[in-house]
Amino acid sequence: MALNDGREAGLMLPRGLLLRGGDLLTTDDGSEVIEVIAAPESVSVVRCADPFLLAKACYHLGNRHVPLQILPDELRYHHDHVLDAMLRQFNLEVTFAQLPFEPEAGAYASESHGHHHGHAH
Repeated sequence: MALNDGREAGLMLPRGLLLRGGDLLTTDDGSEVIEVIAAPESVSVVRCADPFLLAKACYHLGNRHVPLQILPDELRYHHDHVLDAMLRQFNLEVTFAQLPFEPEAGAYASESHGHHHGHAH
């Protein structure tokens, strides 16, 4: 991974552990704390004031095993014009953006929950 100051860092995580934006890492010797910042990616953003329609979108995207970030008022997935068109048929607003993408972890992953982790080099 690249640090903001241009240095490269290596990181070994236990299998299934996910890092999220805002998580903190410490160097092995404890001399530095590094905050994880999710990089912007090309995503489709779905917004709708109707929770039922957002749930319907989640259902259809889930049936296609689409990695999905679920926020209180929007959904995000890797930009895909075919999926965009499908959701627009449900009268959902779908836009394109460059935003951090942190999809739901899945059944077998464990989230870091903001705990400090060693092994940044």
